[in-house]
Amino acid sequence: MEDDNIVNYENENQEKTRALDFIRQKIEDDLAINKFGKNIVTRFPPEPNGYLHIGHAKAICFNFGLAEEYNSYCNLRFDDTNPSKEDDEYVQAIQKDIEWLGFKWGNIFFASDYFQQMYDYAVQLIKKGKAYVDDQTAEEIRVNRGTLTTPGKESPWRNRTIEENLDLFFKMKIGEFPDGSRVLRAKIDMASPNLNMRDPVMYRILHVEHHRQGNKWCLYPMYDWAHGLEDSIEGITHSLCSLEFENHRPLYNWFLDELEIYHPEQTEFARLNLTYTVMSKRKLLKLVQEKYVNDWDDPRMPTLSGMRRRGYPPQAIRNFCKKIGIAKTDSTIDFGLLEFCVREELNKTAQRIMAVLDPIKVVIENYPENQEEFLEAQNNPENPDDGIRQVPFSKELYIERDDFMENPPKNFYRLSIGKEVRLRYAYYITCNSVIKDACGNITEIRCTYDPETKGGASQDGRKVKATLHWVSAKHGIKAKANLFENLFNVENPEDVEEGQDFTVNVNQNSLKVIDVIVEPFAKTLKYPKQLQFERVGYFCFDTESTPNSMIFNRTVMLKDTWSKLVQKGQQ
Repeated sequence: MEDDNIVNYENENQEKTRALDFIRQKIEDDLAINKFGKNIVTRFPPEPNGYLHIGHAKAICFNFGLAEEYNSYCNLRFDDTNPSKEDDEYVQAIQKDIEWLGFKWGNIFFASDYFQQMYDYAVQLIKKGKAYVDDQTAEEIRVNRGTLTTPGKESPWRNRTIEENLDLFFKMKIGEFPDGSRVLRAKIDMASPNLNMRDPVMYRILHVEHHRQGNKWCLYPMYDWAHGLEDSIEGITHSLCSLEFENHRPLYNWFLDELEIYHPEQTEFARLNLTYTVMSKRKLLKLVQEKYVNDWDDPRMPTLSGMRRRGYPPQAIRNFCKKIGIAKTDSTIDFGLLEFCVREELNKTAQRIMAVLDPIKVVIENYPENQEEFLEAQNNPENPDDGIRQVPFSKELYIERDDFMENPPKNFYRLSIGKEVRLRYAYYITCNSVIKDACGNITEIRCTYDPETKGGASQDGRKVKATLHWVSAKHGIKAKANLFENLFNVENPEDVEEGQDFTVNVNQNSLKVIDVIVEPFAKTLKYPKQLQFERVGYFCFDTESTPNSMIFNRTVMLKDTWSKLVQKGQQ
């Protein structure tokens, strides 16, 4: 899968010279003929019924990015036409996520602000004989719509008079009818090969309190009806949608043409799909409600709030969206590419500290008993301007248990009895012996150090093949670390047997909480500081971390299988 996706990844210089993608080319063509004037206006129209996820990030980066490219603006519009699932909590979360990604909207709108105007437009269609009130049930409408190979069946209410339709529609508006008893449908063509054109529902009755309009309305527009009207009212020039709306475009055009109002250009592009991930807000909500995760911002979730809490830099997400580009066909991107972009960004920006995740004690026998010293360490080798910090060193240290083997294989270059290694920023040490408990488990490693190797280099030019990280036992601080794995065990979590739910693929071991020891410099830092635990991985402070009870989330491991593939794609 990695090789299949690599063809779209260009470096920055190639990006400047490559051919325009099909949407940018369309915009250039429209500007050339002055179709919409000299400016373009885009929009990002989320429904406030959940938190944004990485799939939304692609649409955000594209719509807001295009506006920036053309020195214009992108509207943020909340498509709040389904009050039973929407809430102001989601409105606030969506705004926070967009701002976190580094974008600013030109205007902020709500579809509910247009309810009266939409209603008036519907009245216009009724007066033209292009819409009617239907008394059929939702199931009857579904059955009578037909199939891809058989035409639909006209409603027995399709030929009501204009006067009767106007009267019934008004009564629907003022609440005289119960939920589901009637709908307003467009009168188009029940034999159309496009099922969306077979008298689609425009309005349904729903006696539910709206998060902004309260109980003012009990008549709510369907998305296909509202979408084009919102774009038209706001003066959108290019309405950019995901591919599932391609078959809805004729309906989008039909409504605007019949109303004879301003007509934006709808164009579709492929949505983002990632391995080991689900993108449906309905399914993400199920994960939250059924406690597979702790909340929408659980770091295992593909939500932007979850990725923020996990320590993903917003620039990494923007870089990822740029790398995958815009296409006309759906594909699935390997999650490893997103992690590559995260590593690439964090390598440039993350504060370095030392931390030990699985500690074993090292005693330096020839180091003075009560001595301690402070060694200089770079905060970020990629950016010397980040300065240096002082790391305490003493007689007793902790190293990773995996960095020692009593009886190592031939190619084991880390610490073992009789072998010399370098301690990062400190000295060369040689293991002399170990201490074991009654069960034969090693509890302590006994070493000696060479005081002439301070700073990690020997005076006589001898070399060692391993450099280990460490933390002073006297100065180290105990903390917690959350280690995350993929939330799902399989690349396509929705690939299940008949009768099964996608949750059968949930990885029950996706979170492991461990005790760690970190150097004391960590206590001077705070959320949302992003860190590299040297030789271990990238971490960040969790939102619940405090100076006296530090909690770290592992953002991504250091291991990177994508670098060579990306470099190959850039050649």
